[in-house]
Amino acid sequence: MLSGASGRVEGVETTTLRPPQHRVSRTARWYWAARAAFGWLVLIAVQVIWLVADGDDVGLRLAALVATVIVAVTHVTVMPLWRYNVHRWETTPEAVYTQSGWFKQEWRIAPVSRIQTVDSARGPFEQLFRLANVTVTTASAAGPVRISGLDRETAQRLVDELTANAQATAGDAT
Repeated sequence: MLSGASGRVEGVETTTLRPPQHRVSRTARWYWAARAAFGWLVLIAVQVIWLVADGDDVGLRLAALVATVIVAVTHVTVMPLWRYNVHRWETTPEAVYTQSGWFKQEWRIAPVSRIQTVDSARGPFEQLFRLANVTVTTASAAGPVRISGLDRETAQRLVDELTANAQATAGDAT
């Protein structure tokens, strides 16, 4: 747990938006790449079947296939590194900070006093990479705060810490 950036404005404690300090697991890069590659492989397989099955306009379909492969390789190579450099998280006794995205980036702060539930989930693909996601639900209209790509142990410690902090913090969680 790291101390947060906070200050006082006319006797009221404030929390400021700032970059969180912790990165997600390095394994998340491989998870994001594999998940993206799976989607691209499905599209490439469809294009290959179409190329082989229909003899008309082979040149145009081959060009489309080559373009798809170039875009896929670029996406699978660049996106995980970019996301890893952006995705960050941090908790303090007062708040949960997250930063996520790659084209559309989002920074969120969830005050601990507003936490309603803390959940951890692992889908089949995340289990393969030994990763977990933590979801912090608050009364915010913006929806829950999600921290994706954590190793299992870090996710469990985070859930335990946030649950204890939320129980120890006075607030109405609404």
